[in-house]
Amino acid sequence: MNRPEKIDLVAPHRPRVSERVESLAPSGIREFFDLVVGRSDIISLGVGEPDFVTPWSLRESAIDSIARGHTTYTSNSGLISLREKLSAYLARRFSVRACPESEILITVGASEAIDLALRATLNSGDEVIIPMPCFVAYEPLVSLAGGVPVPLHCTGADGFRVDWTRLEGLITPRTRAILINYPGNPTGATLRRDEVERLARIASQNQIVVISDEIYAEMSYDQDHVSLASIPEAADWTLLVSGFSKAFAMTGWRIGYAVGPEDLIGAMGRIHQYSIMCAPIMAQRAAEAALDDGLDDMAAMAETYEQRRNYIHSGLDSIGLAMVRPEGAFYAFPSIEKTGLSSTEFCRRLLDAEQIAVIPGVAFGSSGEGYFRASYAVGFETIDRAIAGIDRFLKSL
Repeated sequence: MNRPEKIDLVAPHRPRVSERVESLAPSGIREFFDLVVGRSDIISLGVGEPDFVTPWSLRESAIDSIARGHTTYTSNSGLISLREKLSAYLARRFSVRACPESEILITVGASEAIDLALRATLNSGDEVIIPMPCFVAYEPLVSLAGGVPVPLHCTGADGFRVDWTRLEGLITPRTRAILINYPGNPTGATLRRDEVERLARIASQNQIVVISDEIYAEMSYDQDHVSLASIPEAADWTLLVSGFSKAFAMTGWRIGYAVGPEDLIGAMGRIHQYSIMCAPIMAQRAAEAALDDGLDDMAAMAETYEQRRNYIHSGLDSIGLAMVRPEGAFYAFPSIEKTGLSSTEFCRRLLDAEQIAVIPGVAFGSSGEGYFRASYAVGFETIDRAIAGIDRFLKSL
């Protein structure tokens, strides 16, 4: 009697991780900072975070919220009282008009707002133009949303300004959005009014959504910040993204927001309600206090950053490192091309030789090669020590 062949019931190996996630490169910032974790001897100019403690009145409001037992969910869109205060602030400060009920969404940091904006607007294969160098999360978030990042390379020779003719040349029938950040991380470059108005025309004429990351708006030093959302021509095509992390020294509170047309905010809100539900109520109460009582503290911190900007720019220039003068945010982005080292090699060797941590420019895209990012969200004494150490390192090459 012939017996049937033995059947292998073990399924072939199937990967557990999605192809989109598997293809993501690790963060250039996180990869570099794994080298310095746990070291107390480091002079760090690497962290993109205010060195100020959240003002006491803001902390007190959160403590009071907890003490009163206000620890519940809020509306998916966020506390209406916070959205009303935010609407008034944006109108007063940036001439941005937004309905609190339908055109503002409170998110878990500005990063969630960007993620929601991309997922709400992109279909698979849609293209997103991104001026670079840029914040490390932009390209991965576009890819995770099924989109295709299209880099617009900006150069130090042009002050890291956007070449609008080249941007328009990148627009195709697949272009769905432009993702722009100003004042920018890592360069500190920003947009002037005429540039914002040109971007508005490009968006409206081509019917392209502009996701405008203006998280550093309150840290604009040489001119008043002009929000794209304040330009009437762009109103139907702008998603303004910002938050409380940088201006109010509230990074760990994770409170951001998106402002835009009702249909886009509604679409973002539908994703938000399933993935996050709402931002923490006590952090929202702290954000309300920021808009009520924290504006003087915010202005004082911004003034200090501007003084540090002037100080680090002068110091780096004195040791022969050329850089575009930052117009906002709290980052310097000096050129190291004359050393002949890649940005990664320069930063690794600087760390080994002088225990100074800065971020390789290539972490912000290929346009950042030949530069490093140094945060001046640190005290003047730390800036002095860092510049002295960088000077010694340069002379040793």
